[in-house]
Amino acid sequence: MKKFLWILILACNFAWGQMPDISNVWLNNSKPYIGTIGNRGQELKLKVNISEQNKKNDQEYFISGYSLVDENYAKYEGKVTITKYRDTKRKGLVFGEYELAEEPKGKHSGIFKGKFVYTFRWNKKTEKIEGQYIELIGDWKSYDGKLDFKTRLKNQ
Repeated sequence: MKKFLWILILACNFAWGQMPDISNVWLNNSKPYIGTIGNRGQELKLKVNISEQNKKNDQEYFISGYSLVDENYAKYEGKVTITKYRDTKRKGLVFGEYELAEEPKGKHSGIFKGKFVYTFRWNKKTEKIEGQYIELIGDWKSYDGKLDFKTRLKNQ
């Protein structure tokens, strides 16, 4: 009976095991995510300076940094939440959502909100991640509600 209980406890630990800390992924090797905002495709840069895994929810990461459109620079903070993970023989896929709130300074500050896909390949020989690709697709809405733009960003 003790053996059965021990095996059951071990199985439960595997089933509800903690997600590995991938907070370094969001830092993007200290490079900004680059993309577009709005119908005219204005360049948008989003730099992540700090990324930490939530200790209470390992599927959630707190991030902060800055956004830049033309000469509009704004600090932001928010979270990235993993909603689904899929692993194939050749690559891994991580799906999720993000919400980033800029400092409320003027009419050109607001909230980024959307979904992301993180794709990577695992090299079995080196035991390292290769070929990382992150794409964030969503919206930016100004705090006063007068501006609402589509956004699309990807890592470099």
